[in-house]
Amino acid sequence: MQMGSTIKDDREEVLQAWYMDDTDDDQRLPHHRNPKEFVSLEKLAGLGVLSWRLDADNYETDDELKKIRETRGYSYTDFREVCPENLPNYEQTIKTFFREHLHIDEEIRYCVAGSCYYDVRDHDDNWIRLMVKKGGMIILPAGIYHRFTLDTNNHVKVMRLFVGDPIWTPYSRPHDHLPARKEYLESFIHKADENTSVDAAA
Repeated sequence: MQMGSTIKDDREEVLQAWYMDDTDDDQRLPHHRNPKEFVSLEKLAGLGVLSWRLDADNYETDDELKKIRETRGYSYTDFREVCPENLPNYEQTIKTFFREHLHIDEEIRYCVAGSCYYDVRDHDDNWIRLMVKKGGMIILPAGIYHRFTLDTNNHVKVMRLFVGDPIWTPYSRPHDHLPARKEYLESFIHKADENTSVDAAA
């Protein structure tokens, strides 16, 4: 069990995060630091990244997924399967996915087959890599800088969820002037910095 926790979190069977090294090796490799530095899902939640473990074999009838959709207003879903057979110019296209960007809306992804990586920035602008396997569902908040890549298995199928019509426009870094970015910084980064300052003064 990572992070010295004594209570098992079943999300960790399909979701795991760690700090990345700074090498330029294939983006599909794990890119662990040496020694490895794992990141708890609670720390990711502090960055606004929410996560669940769901029943990917029964997503059509899963009551937990239905509850999440109803609570958060996800009225539209579709599926995307990314693999060399389905994606023209595969090698080049996955490199475009790997460009750092943000969205002005949440990005909600539910892995129903295969596996992949999502990388997000922490409070100090370091990269955290989040491995998502079958059954893992994540929500990236609007305004967070992130990127996506396959792993060395080169296959993932995800359900995409949206509030209303599917809008998915990437804004490459820097786009710090966007209201979504400013709101993200205020909600998660600046607030965390203020809490750290209070703790240090206590």
